[in-house]
Amino acid sequence: MTAMRSVLFVPADSERKLAKAAAAGADVLVLDLEDSVMPDRKPAARAMLAEYLRGYSGPGEAWVRVNDLASGELLKDLIAAMPGAPKGIVLPKIRGPEDIDTVANYLEFAESAHGLAAGSTGIIAVCTETPSAVLRMSELLARKRPRLRGMIWGGEDLSSALGAGDPRAPDGSWRPMYEHARVQCLLACHALEIEAIDTVYVDFKNAEGCKRHSEAARYDGFTGKVAVHPDQVPVINAAFTPAPAEIEQAHRVVAAFEAGAGTVSLDGKMLDIPHLKAAQRMLKLASVAAH
Repeated sequence: MTAMRSVLFVPADSERKLAKAAAAGADVLVLDLEDSVMPDRKPAARAMLAEYLRGYSGPGEAWVRVNDLASGELLKDLIAAMPGAPKGIVLPKIRGPEDIDTVANYLEFAESAHGLAAGSTGIIAVCTETPSAVLRMSELLARKRPRLRGMIWGGEDLSSALGAGDPRAPDGSWRPMYEHARVQCLLACHALEIEAIDTVYVDFKNAEGCKRHSEAARYDGFTGKVAVHPDQVPVINAAFTPAPAEIEQAHRVVAAFEAGAGTVSLDGKMLDIPHLKAAQRMLKLASVAAH
């Protein structure tokens, strides 16, 4: 298991940004062929992506955001990306589970063609960019999809699809429609036991705001967050890494249950099995983040 606390998106057609990306310290580096690349730049972006993947040796996992199935560009993206053996692809604008299944079949063929281990290429789906994806979220629970490692939610593309205005209220909070999509993504991820990745904090110069939103996302149950600027990465990593005091308390909770009782008293509070499971998750997260 690899941590996905910070997921940094980098335009694949920007030599300057690609050069700085590996040093940012992100757990996941997403080389973007989709929205951050203009249509006339996509061929150049694919060529730069292929070269970058061939020489990549950074500490974070290298993933590729491809274009969506309806774009007619996805197969071109995979042809460029798969020789470099990315850890996975980020699949945008899904309409339902069948899109994930179709791309999984493409990846099976591509892995065989390039001598890669079967099933080694993961998928992170962006699951709230179309109305149908939000309405059909529960269909993902019908069966396991081994390639599906995580899902990301976001509000801007859904707002565009609805012909709506700013998805955020004046105070920065999400309007009800988008909060609903956010919660559906979070619940589906935990039901599927995959990574739940929160959307980007767009004001990349506001480190305090990024910190506040990252901490709130972790509190709600998200396991990581998207970054669009290297400066956001350390802020996000810190927010999604258990603090020493949290780790110490989790050890104390686990120790309190070692006698085998289902309910224990600690610091004047009664704890039961859900508290034990939460402490165990905390320690697992700390262990993964440390590596």
